[in-house]
Amino acid sequence: MKAIVDCNSFYCSCERLFRPDLRQKPVVVLSNNDGCIVSRSDEAKKLGVQMAGPYFEAKPLIRQHDISVFSSNYNLYGDLSWRVMETLRSLSPKVEVYSADEAFLDLGHIAPDDLYTTAMHIRKTVEQWTGIPVSIGVAPTKTLAKLANYVAKKDKNLSNCVKVAATREEQIALLQSTRVGHVWGVGWAYAEKLVNQGITSAWDLSLMREEWAHRHLGGVMGVRLIRELNGIEGREMVDPLTNKRMIATTRMFGQPVTEIDDIKEAVATYTSRAAEKLRRQHSAAKVVSVFIVSKEQDYSINFRRGPSMGSYTTLPAATSVTNELIKPAVQLVDQLYKKGNVYKKAGVMLSGLVPDSSIQGNLFEVPSRNGNRFLMDVIDNVNFSMRDDVLKFASSGTSRDWKMRQELRSKRFTTRWEELFEVS
Repeated sequence: MKAIVDCNSFYCSCERLFRPDLRQKPVVVLSNNDGCIVSRSDEAKKLGVQMAGPYFEAKPLIRQHDISVFSSNYNLYGDLSWRVMETLRSLSPKVEVYSADEAFLDLGHIAPDDLYTTAMHIRKTVEQWTGIPVSIGVAPTKTLAKLANYVAKKDKNLSNCVKVAATREEQIALLQSTRVGHVWGVGWAYAEKLVNQGITSAWDLSLMREEWAHRHLGGVMGVRLIRELNGIEGREMVDPLTNKRMIATTRMFGQPVTEIDDIKEAVATYTSRAAEKLRRQHSAAKVVSVFIVSKEQDYSINFRRGPSMGSYTTLPAATSVTNELIKPAVQLVDQLYKKGNVYKKAGVMLSGLVPDSSIQGNLFEVPSRNGNRFLMDVIDNVNFSMRDDVLKFASSGTSRDWKMRQELRSKRFTTRWEELFEVS
């Protein structure tokens, strides 16, 4: 049996954890640059606040109902996500982290009659230890568990945020009550296609033949989906990836950027962040890629994403030293930048990763150059303990006017000494 543990309105729950006065009140959290709504409490949903809707369009409704609004606070959310996952690891022998607010658990060792009691114990323990409420769906496959979780979250008062579909009768009832568009792995385009063919529920989809799924539902993935809906495991639990094969840092600018120096500062900053991640997993990169995205200028037509321009360079030798990565990244900006364009986003990707222990020193370099890795460790330790890039390369800039907007961000209560939550 598999269980999916899903944090309820995760970003909003993180904000409420340190603002108990907001419990049972409408709360929304915004995306990068305070652009769109990416998390809503149940109270905000009932008031008609739309998911992924632009913030400026929702402002009248937000003011009318006195809805609390927060900018995304990724330091806080990341730390609380880690606490939730560590709690789950203490409760289950195998945990697969699916996203920041979701994880699959293997409950194969639990007797069928004890599944509901076990799921309730997990839910209560996570909430007691971390303060984050969760919903849990339990079923023989990941896809059915996701459906059970959807039902558990749909009516939290009725389900106590837990839904178990252990028997085939329970699974059939689950499939018959769920629209096909809510099946994990069925996007809006496929959902529209299926409905047009008369397949409106998850139950209808489960009755389709595997040959049909292979032809009309994405090949092998479609076959796996049909099998999972019928209780046949097609997506096994996987071990977490300890080392990433590619590391990227991308951000929207806080305001439109036109000057090449601002773009170079942003790219240098993103490269520094990516290099920190690289060293954290004891890797070195051979390839540096950079992309910049233009802002769409013509507002007389339907909005579409601005063009993205990217390029890459292969280094003579793999490295994890920040300045050795910044130099080629900034040089790529010279190739990509076009004067007169307005830019809204940039990103850096490091690939061709190898273990840094495999990198040999250069006999033709002075000893101090071969000691750059030690210097990077010192910088990382200082920045980790002091935070906010106390030590940084000059190419990253000082004013950083292009930095992402977070005008409504709450305090980073769990990751900054000066912002710790105070109890009076």
